[in-house]
Amino acid sequence: MSRCLAGRSIDHVVLDRGEVANSWKTERWDSLRLLTPNWQSRLPGGAEAGDPHGFRTMPETVAFLEGYAEAIDAPVRTHTAVTSVRQAEQGYLVQTTRGAWRSRAVVLASGACNLPNVPQQIASALPAPVASLTAHQYRNPDRLEEGGVLVVGASATGVQLAEEIQRSGRSVTLAVGEHIRMPRRYRGRDIQWWMDAAGILDQRYDELDDLARAREVPSLQLVGDAGGRMLDLNALAATGVRLAGGLAGLTEGKALFSGSLANQAALSDLKMNRLLDAIDAWAAGRGLDGEVQPPERFAPTRIEASPPLSLDLQRSGIRTVLWATGFRPDHSWLEVAVFDRKGRLRHDGGIVDAPGLYLMGAPFMRRRKSALIDGAGDDARELSAHLAAHLGVSPPSRRGP
Repeated sequence: MSRCLAGRSIDHVVLDRGEVANSWKTERWDSLRLLTPNWQSRLPGGAEAGDPHGFRTMPETVAFLEGYAEAIDAPVRTHTAVTSVRQAEQGYLVQTTRGAWRSRAVVLASGACNLPNVPQQIASALPAPVASLTAHQYRNPDRLEEGGVLVVGASATGVQLAEEIQRSGRSVTLAVGEHIRMPRRYRGRDIQWWMDAAGILDQRYDELDDLARAREVPSLQLVGDAGGRMLDLNALAATGVRLAGGLAGLTEGKALFSGSLANQAALSDLKMNRLLDAIDAWAAGRGLDGEVQPPERFAPTRIEASPPLSLDLQRSGIRTVLWATGFRPDHSWLEVAVFDRKGRLRHDGGIVDAPGLYLMGAPFMRRRKSALIDGAGDDARELSAHLAAHLGVSPPSRRGP
């Protein structure tokens, strides 16, 4: 957004509570790699870095974002935490830990993954000897309490952490709720290549019948692996991970699981195959069948005949519950009446329901890829144009960024 505003000669400042790429430095586990290949980090005015088909580590991601901020000369004020944003005459009053700012427009680019979305009622029932840890707090298996681990959630984060912890020699039980199974590679190309080329990631928010549902879809079961390794429930079970249904409650030291594990797995397989069908149809329609590998389908998810419905944490040796149950944004500092009854921002494709207020980086904000690094550029171009019109700034005489 800063690059696009600069291209329109709009004076602005970027406020960050820490340093550039702060959350990537402080809120990620050690072995994490991006789930998108490096070529899928196309930012306005930015250059590709490294192997386009590789997957950045966290240090590489930090260096990439720091390099981009420097390359575009973004006016970043670091260690400047915003404490409140209020409407004021002709715009907004932004209070920070380093003074106040007055602005005619504000862009909320603090991300969608600020707070772990932990089911507090269930978590509060954990027996005292069992540690409770979120994906934000987890770093590596060596820093866990001795003993087994119950990982709650089977989207991208959950399956990666379950595998890493199991391979470290600990016993892992994975509580599986709604998830979307997906191959890393399909017909010889990365699944993200297919979704990008076929226009799936560019699908717009105003083209959907159920946008609210689309914005809550869990992340794909993927791991950043250039070798194309598929990480699904079958792969986890092969390493010894015990699969159970979604965590429904905790009582008297026992974890209670939903009995819908088989149904959840079958539904996930169905969603995956529908996407692969759509990719096959698109490839055939573009005459690509002769250029790529033949279509394939993957063996169904295997679920044991009687998955556990309860687990005594102490008797089974569980000493840590690791919550991989997703995240939610933190807009507690936003003192503007733009929230619905569920506490979500009211916005139309990132144009918030208050003059001069904008959003960036939310799931399916303007496109399916809005929450990806690769989606930021297109969203910023469109929203910066709307912002410029709000300010009465004429379009640039040359092509914008």
